[in-house]
Formats: sequence, structure tokens, C-alpha cells
Amino acid sequence: MNRLQIELSALIHNLHQVKALVGDDTKIMGVVKTDAYGHGLVAVAKTLEQNKVHCLGVAHLFEALELRNRGISLPIVILCGIRTAEEAQAVVHHDLIPTLFDAAAAEALAEAAAGKQTHAGAYVKVDTGMGRLGLLCSDLAAFLNHVSRFKAIRIQGLTSHLSSADDADPAFTEAQIRSFRKAVDTGRSMGLDLPLNNLANSAGLMKFKDARFDMVRPGIMLYGALPSPGFRPPVRLRPVMRLSGEVIQLRDFPDHTPVSYSRTYYTRGARRIAVLSVGYGEGLPRAVSNRGMVLIQGKKVPITGRVCMNMTMVDVTGLKDVRIGDEAVFLGTQEGETITADDMASWAGTISYDILCSAGLRNPKEYV
Repeated sequence: MNRLQIELSALIHNLHQVKALVGDDTKIMGVVKTDAYGHGLVAVAKTLEQNKVHCLGVAHLFEALELRNRGISLPIVILCGIRTAEEAQAVVHHDLIPTLFDAAAAEALAEAAAGKQTHAGAYVKVDTGMGRLGLLCSDLAAFLNHVSRFKAIRIQGLTSHLSSADDADPAFTEAQIRSFRKAVDTGRSMGLDLPLNNLANSAGLMKFKDARFDMVRPGIMLYGALPSPGFRPPVRLRPVMRLSGEVIQLRDFPDHTPVSYSRTYYTRGARRIAVLSVGYGEGLPRAVSNRGMVLIQGKKVPITGRVCMNMTMVDVTGLKDVRIGDEAVFLGTQEGETITADDMASWAGTISYDILCSAGLRNPKEYV
């Protein structure tokens, strides 16, 4: 039986590591976008709420609405913003906080809030070097002046995103931090309070103390993975996700026998090959074919041949007494040995975010 287990105690541990790093004076936005990086939006959000994060960050309105409909009362920030009058009305009705970076969205939000005779919170997005959403620093003052005219909008802070905080060379990130500080100074010189400015993602908050400002936005580190392969975290993180399958057949092949599609692997000598119940249909990257490892009996065994949609073959020749039904671990720990999302990402030539989102999307979750 295939199992995708989510260990909520590991999530809590990782959150405590964030708190230990940033201290009591810096607030935490728990980033739960994209189904909490594959770990389950609602269950993760409830756990973070119970463990006293300040707010939650989602990508889109539909995620925020799902959280509200499931009883989450924390402030929820829509990181990708809103675009229509209908979305603005939903934001006001459900007390959500969008990120603003264009005048049309700000006007729609102000109109929706005024129509309800209430106030809407918002963050203003500044592009300090990411080259994605946001306002250029040179355009910030004019935008803040425009938005501050809307009495129904309360700007809670400025926000920006670090593009390269996991790089070995800190120079670009340090320049982004300086630009963001200047942006905050600009806003405050205009009379805005801006109590919740935030810049630091997981890599930023772990490597750059000056990037923390009033609030940090941990994402990948909450789930026990690294911003990039080879990143050295200053705290111990625990993987939250565990993906396992089982041995469904054992094959004894003679020398020079092809295994799986396209014959990319031939046995060298007589080999015992185990057929496992997980493939790319369950989120195992096809790119780990002939490169990745799987845990059986607490030992790493190599993937042989192409990963199939629902099966993968591994060489278990060196193991004793492997049986049909034995557990095979693709992500997680077995008998003291571990395969992390970062391990799998390095084999697949991708990042841990991709690994976790794919596995979480393709398997029912079991919360531990």
C-alpha cells in the first residue's frame, strides 16, 4: 500500500526553530500556498494557527476562501494579489488582506470596502530585484500617495521578495535589503505607520538577520526542506513528508537483461530486481531514473531503468530476505537512514519545492 504521511509534530518543531531564530519581536507569516507545498492546506494552517503564527500567506483568493470556510480565523495574506471587483468584494467580505501593486486593484478594494462601510487591510509590493510582481522603488512614493487617499484602505506594511538569498555570494541580497529599507523609510516619511514590513523568505531569515524587519515569511523550512541543495541551515529541520510504497514483485534476472522502458539499463551479472508500487504518477520524478535511490530494509538501493507511471524497479541483490509487501521508502526515514526531498531534488535536477508539491498533489494524505 502506498502511503503519504504528514508528520505534524515535525511541522511544529520547524516552526519553533523559526521562532528561536527570529525572537519574540519578529512576527511570522506561515506560507501555506499551493496546498502548503503539498502537505495539505487546511491541516497545516490549523496547526500553524494553534501554534501562534501571526498570519498565513496564500497565493490566490480561492486558497484564502477555503481556509475561511474551514474555520481559520487568522489574518490571511493573498500574496499574488487580486485583479477584479468581484475578488475585491470577496476579500472585504471575508476579511482577507491582498497584496497591492497596481492602481486598478487598489481602487477596486477601496470601493468594495467603502461599500461595506469598513476598512480593508493591504500590503504594497515593492520589487527590490526579484523582477517579478511589484513596483519599482522609484514608483513607490507616487503609488503610496495614490493609495493613501483611499480612507477605506489601511496599508499594513511593505513587502518584497529575495531572489537569491541562498546564493553563496551575499552581495545581491544585501543590495535588496538596502533597497527595501529605503522603501520603508520612504513610506514612513510620508506619514505611514507601516508596522508589518516583510522581506525575508526561508533562506533570507536563516542567512540575513538584517532581512527580518517586522515579519518573516518562512515557507520551505517549515516543511523541513532546504531553499536549495547544499544550503546549510543554522538550525535542525525535520522533514514533514514521508512517501512509501511496497515491493509488489521480485525478479531474478540473468546477465545483460534490459529493465523498463527504452532499455536504458541492462543488468551486469545476475541481479535481483524488486518492482515497487510508486512511479511518476505518484509524484516520483521520472528524472531520477537510473540515478535515484530508495530505502528498503533501511538500506539505499539504486533505481534501475526508467521510472514508470505507477512502478519503479530497484536492485536489491545485496539485501537478504526481501519479500513481497516489504516497505519501500521514497521520502523519509527507515531504520535510521533517510532520503530527503533535497536528496531527490539533486538526483532529479530540480528543487525540493517541486518534489514536495508533486508528491502531495498525487497521493491521499495521512496525518500523523
